[in-house]
Amino acid sequence: MSDSPIMAAQEQLPLKQFTEKAYLDYSMYVILDRALPHVGDGLKPVQRRIVYAMSELGLKASAKYKKSARTVGDVIGKFHPHGDSASYEAMVIMAQPFSFRYPLVDGQGNWGSQDDPKSFAAMRYTESRLSAFTEVLLDELGQGTVNWQPNFDGTLDEPKVLPAKVPTVLLNGTTGIAVGMATDIPAHNLKEVVDATIHLLDNPKASVEDLCEFIQGPDMATRAHLITPKADIIKMYKTGRGSLKMRAVWHEEDGDVVITALPHQVSGAKILEQIAAQMQAKKLPMVADLRDESDHENPTRLVVAPRSNRIDMAGVMSHLCATTDLERNYRVNLNMIGMNGRPGVRSLNTILTEWLSFRLETVTRRLQHRLDWVDRRLHLLDGLLIAFLNLDEVIHIVRTEEHPRQELMQRFGLSEDQANYILDTRLRQLARLEEVKIRTEQEALTAEKLKLEKTLGSPRMMKTLIKKDMLEVVKKHGDDRRSQFIASSDAQAFSEEQLLTSEAITVVVSEKGWIRSAKGHEVDPHGLNYKAGDSFKLAAQGKSNQSVILLDSTGRSYTLPAHSLPSARGQGEPVTGRLNPPSGAHMQGLMLGDQSQKVVLASDAGYGFITTLGDLATKNKAGKAALTLPKGGQVLPPLPINQIEDTWLTVFTNEGRLLAFEAAQLPVLGRGKGNKLISISGARVESREEYVIAVMAMRADQTLKVESGKRHINLRFKDLEHYFGDRGKRGNKLPRGFQKIDNVELN
Repeated sequence: MSDSPIMAAQEQLPLKQFTEKAYLDYSMYVILDRALPHVGDGLKPVQRRIVYAMSELGLKASAKYKKSARTVGDVIGKFHPHGDSASYEAMVIMAQPFSFRYPLVDGQGNWGSQDDPKSFAAMRYTESRLSAFTEVLLDELGQGTVNWQPNFDGTLDEPKVLPAKVPTVLLNGTTGIAVGMATDIPAHNLKEVVDATIHLLDNPKASVEDLCEFIQGPDMATRAHLITPKADIIKMYKTGRGSLKMRAVWHEEDGDVVITALPHQVSGAKILEQIAAQMQAKKLPMVADLRDESDHENPTRLVVAPRSNRIDMAGVMSHLCATTDLERNYRVNLNMIGMNGRPGVRSLNTILTEWLSFRLETVTRRLQHRLDWVDRRLHLLDGLLIAFLNLDEVIHIVRTEEHPRQELMQRFGLSEDQANYILDTRLRQLARLEEVKIRTEQEALTAEKLKLEKTLGSPRMMKTLIKKDMLEVVKKHGDDRRSQFIASSDAQAFSEEQLLTSEAITVVVSEKGWIRSAKGHEVDPHGLNYKAGDSFKLAAQGKSNQSVILLDSTGRSYTLPAHSLPSARGQGEPVTGRLNPPSGAHMQGLMLGDQSQKVVLASDAGYGFITTLGDLATKNKAGKAALTLPKGGQVLPPLPINQIEDTWLTVFTNEGRLLAFEAAQLPVLGRGKGNKLISISGARVESREEYVIAVMAMRADQTLKVESGKRHINLRFKDLEHYFGDRGKRGNKLPRGFQKIDNVELN
């Protein structure tokens, strides 16, 4: 380094300025030369270099396979100075038919599988060559169609872009992450893209909606269904951003569900793991078995077997789509490098318009290149014809003159190129030179020249030529759409209750507030084992997938999932371990049933209302206020009723009074004090002189058994005529001997 202060000043930069420039340079390199595809050929630089290197090695579709290590060596040694594993992985993706819609590499050996795309063999084992589809990219490469650039060390030239005959940027799609931007371009169908491009060529002002008449949407490499609404697809193509949703294809076969196609880049092994995990966690009780029957003939065949033929497998599959990768979202970001050399997110019509300008330039350069060659060839043939007509004199000049080129140019008025061509003609060819052949070639080339000039000068003929090239590609490589669109509702996961098995259970609560659950409805709760000093208090029958509703002595309701309760084989666990009731409160009611189950809540002060278990349910440990108690009143056990119509409520007081009225007279409320059931003085309730001892629901075919000491009486519906009245009345006294009621039962 020089000691000169001037030189030192020139070599120094502020750290901020240096780092900003270095990071900006790196960012632009990643964006332009690594991560984003070009709108012209749809390839990233590494993909373009792989295709070009293989073509230079002679690995066309008709050639013999060569070791992939040979190709990778050429790629990284001549054009792409990066790691061999990164280049090989890019090459593998281009060869996988489940990754690329139209693969560019034809591989032999283990190139991975859809279950595990990265399970491919090392490059020293696999062999490869270009696929037939690459002729779409390479056919016009040596015809002056594209610009070239020096490779990384300046020893070779490589194409800046390949002369694609169709919009390949949409065909195979690509993903990439640059600095500050990313790209996610889905694959499309060749036929649809070409049809849309031709329409745009004929109608330059065509809208995205017009083009979507031809392009239904993306067409992935796998045959899963696309369930994204058409309106969302059009919006995605308008803005260049959006999302896609794919769902697996399945059908029912002998009672089982057979999955035959998975969304793009989804592994069947992973799907099996996800479903098996739910089965092991007992979150999928309706599925009995899971099998993988995939083979060479059926690459994807996953079988889900239900526990019985009564199970709704459509609902099960909707749940699995919502909870596994059987349904998957894909981000769409149509970001690419445009014809101006700048990256940007583009709409569908912008992409195809830019590609058409690229294609028009490519075809123009190809025709002009051919025209230049024809002109030069005609020029040489003119000189050759002169030489043929004066062959003896030409031979004499060549044999005798020291500088025959200048002499030929001067003698016959030839150009330097013509003279060189005559001198380069081999002696043995002179015997075969015939004037007719030369003139025939001149005529053919002259006709070709006129045709080329006419085509170049006619925009209509240029369009026709571009269309013809595209239609030839479709004829050779076009295929039907794989990803079919279906109209489908959103997948719904099962709720916790739906996933639970429905078994008959009996829930028991003891006097001291211990709760447990016994299987079946034949359980005798009195015969269960209780702790010392404890005994039976409440019991309710229902199913394991229902919720348990508890009502405490303050009128608050609580909810517990029935399936989570301890088994009745033990002595249960205290309710207070799961709930936080007020101090001193104890459980007065226990209910088990559907959310729509109706129940009468009442206090012994003579007030009550009808509600549902759904209204009483809560997820709060502290519960919620359900029944408001009048001063001095206490909570009565809740009374389930099946229906309000044709049901009568019978209200008994401890003094032997009975009032019967239609249940429809009672309001249906969510919470509160309720309406008056029977008339009792508030003062008598406070002093506990008189209060309601029981509220019973009765239909016309039922009988009430009223007990008082050792005596009892059976009241049939027709016996209640004396006690019928409107809600809130005083009611009438029961017969002598029943002025004090101990218990009321419904038979």
